[in-house]
Amino acid sequence: MRRILIGAVVAFAAAAPAACAQAPAAPELSGDVFVHDPAYIRGDSDEPSWIYSTGNGQVGDGNIQIRRSDDDAEWEYVGEVWSEKPKWLTEQVEGLDNLWAPELYEHDGTWYLYYAASTFGSGSSVIALATNTTLDPEDPAYEWIDQGEVISSAGKPYNAIDPNIVEDADGEPWLSFGSFSSGLQIVPLEWPSGLLSGSADPVTIADRGLLENAIEAPTIVAHDDAYYLFASRGFCCRGVDSTYEIIVGRADKVTGPYLDQAGSPLLEDGGTVVLTSEGDNIGPGGQSLSGDMLAFHWYDGAQDGMFRLGLLPVEWQDGWPAVAWPAVP
Repeated sequence: MRRILIGAVVAFAAAAPAACAQAPAAPELSGDVFVHDPAYIRGDSDEPSWIYSTGNGQVGDGNIQIRRSDDDAEWEYVGEVWSEKPKWLTEQVEGLDNLWAPELYEHDGTWYLYYAASTFGSGSSVIALATNTTLDPEDPAYEWIDQGEVISSAGKPYNAIDPNIVEDADGEPWLSFGSFSSGLQIVPLEWPSGLLSGSADPVTIADRGLLENAIEAPTIVAHDDAYYLFASRGFCCRGVDSTYEIIVGRADKVTGPYLDQAGSPLLEDGGTVVLTSEGDNIGPGGQSLSGDMLAFHWYDGAQDGMFRLGLLPVEWQDGWPAVAWPAVP
């Protein structure tokens, strides 16, 4: 999963559908938008938005990358989380290059940064944690403190990558994660450590049941007394040959069972399609949600086939999320 960072370019312009009166407007993206696996935090009226994303082994030791924007449209690259990876990670994960697929979650004044350390095609992966009081590298208090391992998958049937955090109705945190292998998993955490709660084993919440179990990048959000599991289905990282698409299922409990809009279980290859390839907009996935805006990466078939950031508004229709590519003139 090596990610190549290239110079700035204008991404697609997306206008919110007319029916999306309550949804935020989709920005016309510019600046440094070469982003993979975005963890997106939407700013309010007087605060910037942030995107932390998968690193690039040729830039800054492959650490998690950071971008900011004052308007969600023009994005600026502002550096990496660390100048060097934590030493224990390079010792534990053989051949480690990039750090992958970060997740940002704020609890009680602390920012929790979860991320994956792995190599492409390996199941010997680690999800690790760092904490900070701010996301802004220019803040005098800015310092990401390594909190070590959260969960590893060496010798396990699952793959510890693509972390995501959600709190249940009681305020208890849960970590969802996973890729291929035995599908997507969920396991309880505890505050304030942000680490595993007790010795509970992960529970499977989505599985395609196929030889190549191509589902990853879980994102669970609570909305109107239900939980929505978004996931990336298909194959990433193949440029214009990528088959990624974003799907969703809904459940009454954070641990599932998650069913799609037709009632099919995500444990049995179900999933309602939220966003899929359309024309030159190819392979959307690696998603996160913040403030009814969906962030993801996609591959541009009209320009150079490289990945780019996408930001599109989410409209909730009859209890289900709806997202659309911009109309072609």
